[in-house]
Amino acid sequence: MVFCTFYLPPGQAWGLNTGMSNLKIEEHNEGAIFVAKIVPGSSGPTRICGLLDEMLKVKVSAAPEKGKANQCLIKFLAKQLGVKKNAVSIISGTTSPVKHVKVSGMSADTLLKKLNLNEQGLR
Repeated sequence: MVFCTFYLPPGQAWGLNTGMSNLKIEEHNEGAIFVAKIVPGSSGPTRICGLLDEMLKVKVSAAPEKGKANQCLIKFLAKQLGVKKNAVSIISGTTSPVKHVKVSGMSADTLLKKLNLNEQGLR
């Protein structure tokens, strides 16, 4: 898979103003929730392309019809995070490009590490 990688210092994820967009993550007892901006029907493989405002931008290869893009997003995130597909759910925005995604049983810190949001630079 091909990824657009980017740099997000650990403190930045928690809202510190450093001049770059922040990934907003809410941590709950049952897991972590974040907002994703999906670009369905993109050419090439499904991939993370960076941050847009406080959202994770993901280009999804599946078309936005009959839930195909949502299922592609869930499968992709589950693989990236090393969890089962049923641990990833879209809790709002199923028909919108902006979705609230919940990852059950995962802390915000672990989520950032698994997505390489606090270790890799922009290319």
